[in-house]
Amino acid sequence: MGKKVAIIGAGVSGLASIRSCLEEGLEPTCFEKSNDIGGLWKFSDHAEEGRASIYKSVFTNSSKEMMCFPDFPYPDDFPNFMHNSKIQEYLTAFAKEKNLLKYIQFKTFVSSVNKRPDFATTGQWDVTTERDGKRESAVFDAVMICSGHHVYPNLPKESFPGLNHFKGKCFHSRDYKEPGVFNGKRVLVIGLGNSGCDIATELSHTAEQVVISSRSGSWVISRVWDNGYPWDMVLITRFGTFLKNNLPTAISDWLYMKQMNARFKHENYGLMPLNGVLRKEPVFNDELPTCILCGIVSVKPNVKKFTETSAIFEDGTTFEGIDCVIFATGYSYAYTFLDESIIKNRNNEIILFKGVFPPLLEKSTIAVIGFVQSLGAAIPTVDLQSRWAAQVIKGTCTLPSMEDMMNDINEKMERKRKWYGKSETLETDYIVYMDELSSFIGVKPNIPWLFLTDPKLAMEVYFGPCSPYQFRLVGPGKWPGARNAILTQWDRSLKPLQTRVVGSLQKPRFFFHWLKLFAVPILLIAVFLVLT
Repeated sequence: MGKKVAIIGAGVSGLASIRSCLEEGLEPTCFEKSNDIGGLWKFSDHAEEGRASIYKSVFTNSSKEMMCFPDFPYPDDFPNFMHNSKIQEYLTAFAKEKNLLKYIQFKTFVSSVNKRPDFATTGQWDVTTERDGKRESAVFDAVMICSGHHVYPNLPKESFPGLNHFKGKCFHSRDYKEPGVFNGKRVLVIGLGNSGCDIATELSHTAEQVVISSRSGSWVISRVWDNGYPWDMVLITRFGTFLKNNLPTAISDWLYMKQMNARFKHENYGLMPLNGVLRKEPVFNDELPTCILCGIVSVKPNVKKFTETSAIFEDGTTFEGIDCVIFATGYSYAYTFLDESIIKNRNNEIILFKGVFPPLLEKSTIAVIGFVQSLGAAIPTVDLQSRWAAQVIKGTCTLPSMEDMMNDINEKMERKRKWYGKSETLETDYIVYMDELSSFIGVKPNIPWLFLTDPKLAMEVYFGPCSPYQFRLVGPGKWPGARNAILTQWDRSLKPLQTRVVGSLQKPRFFFHWLKLFAVPILLIAVFLVLT
């Protein structure tokens, strides 16, 4: 075996990192605080300190063909959008298939990670762990941080005057587990993100009344997209990304808002974002518009202040007799085992090259895996991040100079301000980001070459879903089954729907979809040119 690598956390990112290290001949040791793999997806009926926490009814927002490990598709009969228990089942099967479990030390807490005195020349780290009351230290050549960013709740109580006088219950969404205890209650949910909307719609079936308070609004879209296909298999395409990034801004913005407003007019439901053209991650919820139509969920602006039993909103309206306030206000990041100087923070902006490597260290031997968000799924993202990181640690892939990395970070911050409205966000453009990482390690698909040598595959790769298999088509870690997986991805997507067969499977035709979308503008331009 090669260099010793400490991996912190055995969730999705940790499993990907163990596998990537093994592929590169490195020696991984994974430390997991709990007694099982899965991280965020491992449901517990109570929130545990220092671990991510989900509620019992959590389903995926990404479909199975878009969120698998690139060489390990989900079983054909798995539904497109899966309950958290299905994800846990899949991760367990993946860990067993790739023989990863023997590299994990369970019930082991990482208390500190420090540079060795000779770090400038060796790049090594002292890693201190605790298990069963015993503390141990070991030297590692590199560290991969896979502990996630849904651990430490952001609870901005100081932003809500009078909350200290409120007599009802008040807690963060990470402590929410199931709706039964809210039967007949009046509940205020603060935050219009995925968790806030999930909790609000679930509670609407048992609570007396549910109100969502939102400061800035959000696009809310369905998992079910055009013609009943999974949203991400329709929207996340290379051709769509090309159009978004190359069309004039006015046309790109028009297309985006048309997509977001396709299901219902957000203005009518009080959900419209303050700046609708910003590419902030939308909320995925199939029930919220119906709940609003039925009057069992209401949407209000930001809370101006609380009284003992009520909330007064910025529009002057009041929600009386509140029993409980649930803060679905996201999370803040923290690496309690690491000195703050390692991962620098600049005006709430995390300084990481491509979201993975701290750029100012003498040796690039520490990597953060899974610290980005995008419309794309986490599993293929962390798979590619960890493959790149493992090659950098091994020495077969080199990073740019500190100056070049900082210039790239600053350039990306400006782009984030344009697309997302703020630079400290973890959001990034999925396909652009994946292509950047894949080009570093020689696994980016060569689209022009594909059109010349394999037109059938090229059409699916470019116009169809940008599925994870694309990043195991060529180069190091190439999977022989990648081509077939891409060509049969719609078969696996439609298979679990065939519980009552009434005809042949109807697969989408993306080229004609885009042609239809642009037919009217092209026709209008042609008429204009003829008349002039």
